[in-house]
Amino acid sequence: MVEAARAAGEIALKYFGRGLEVTLKADRSPVTQADREAEQVIVEILTGAFPEHGFLGEELGARGSTEVRWIVDPIDGTRNFVRGIPMWAVLIALEERGEITAGVILNPVSGELWTARKGRGAFLGTERIRVSQVSSLDKATLVHASLGLLRRGGHWDAFTRLVDATDRQRGFGDFMGYTVVAEGKAEIALEAPDLKPWDLAPVKLLVEEAGGRFSDFVGVSSIYSGTALASNGRLHDAALALIGGK
Repeated sequence: MVEAARAAGEIALKYFGRGLEVTLKADRSPVTQADREAEQVIVEILTGAFPEHGFLGEELGARGSTEVRWIVDPIDGTRNFVRGIPMWAVLIALEERGEITAGVILNPVSGELWTARKGRGAFLGTERIRVSQVSSLDKATLVHASLGLLRRGGHWDAFTRLVDATDRQRGFGDFMGYTVVAEGKAEIALEAPDLKPWDLAPVKLLVEEAGGRFSDFVGVSSIYSGTALASNGRLHDAALALIGGK
């Protein structure tokens, strides 16, 4: 997985900051030649190693087995990528019978590599990472993605309740919101609406293996619901209560 992520990152870096032709998909999200080439090399490497596994990818769709499959986002944060902002990542996860069991997140610009294995912990490089010990919302840092999407998705009131309850708020978005929670640098991250499984698969496992908790906005531990709430675990129920979940 790491080999595949690095190969995809090398391809994407050749295009980064050099101007790209951008195509809008049906959902109005951007896609570039870099996305397509990066996903293709991931598929080639992982298929070579595990020919029996299926795939679910943002650009190339679903193929093969759904029992054991790779879930791939070749460039998470394509809008950042297109605009030359160095906050984007290659995301790869392994899903086995509906459960995420391994995940890799690589920021090719910074070289940061996050990995997680089910039951074996979460790591940034070779250093094990853990969520924070903060146990009060009024001392917590809240990380959010696009404010416009939250408002248009009907989650604005829920979001402002969390804003009022927490100490600090920062807008990072995409993979980065979840990595800072997993590293103990923030306590809560939320994102909505219309998220896809490839946006969430490896970050879910990373947060959980760092000792945190991941769910949708009603408390279900799923990457298929379109919303995401990650926390250090201690504050998850309180956050859910504020946004109208369980």
